[in-house]
Amino acid sequence: MKNKWDERYSRSDYYYGTTPNSFLQEHISAFKKGGRLLCLAEGEGRNAVFLATQGFQVTAVDASQIGLFKLEKLATDAGVSIESICVDLNDFDIGTRSWDGIISIWCHLPSELRAKVLGRSRAGLRDKGIFMLESYTPEQLKFKTGGPSDPDFLPTLAQIEAEFRGFEIEFKSESHRNISEGIGHQGMSAVVQFIARRKSK
Repeated sequence: MKNKWDERYSRSDYYYGTTPNSFLQEHISAFKKGGRLLCLAEGEGRNAVFLATQGFQVTAVDASQIGLFKLEKLATDAGVSIESICVDLNDFDIGTRSWDGIISIWCHLPSELRAKVLGRSRAGLRDKGIFMLESYTPEQLKFKTGGPSDPDFLPTLAQIEAEFRGFEIEFKSESHRNISEGIGHQGMSAVVQFIARRKSK
């Protein structure tokens, strides 16, 4: 899997572009100003760099060091600093009550690993911390405009929502939308969008 992403990110351009995900842009106000944010499977860094330019403290995690090298270049060009960690999510310790926000944009994982990472994300959020996700759904296999070809990597809204019982659901949607992100995501797509907040104790 790592070699696949190293190969994809070895291009001179940015496979998914340098513009941040539009769902993240539209809902950035959900996060605590200046908060500590974690970006999962961040790749070449477009979302992490955007968040850093907005004044957040950002840590980006990805299994591809080549992707993270490009992230660092993008961050330097933007005049921001981002902590990047090259690690497989199966081995990454998210920590306990460590983050004001955790962002999962196109972080497609097999269902068993996805459940593990979402569980760690729940534990890793501070009180009132935000979990934000956009992912392709199984219906995306009809569109073929991006994302994995294995349905086990494609969650439904019901599956994501079930992982966040006890959280305040601030936004949830399963829909079709047109996506234009580099050459990797182009065209009408079937997506799940989800924002949940950890309740204060």
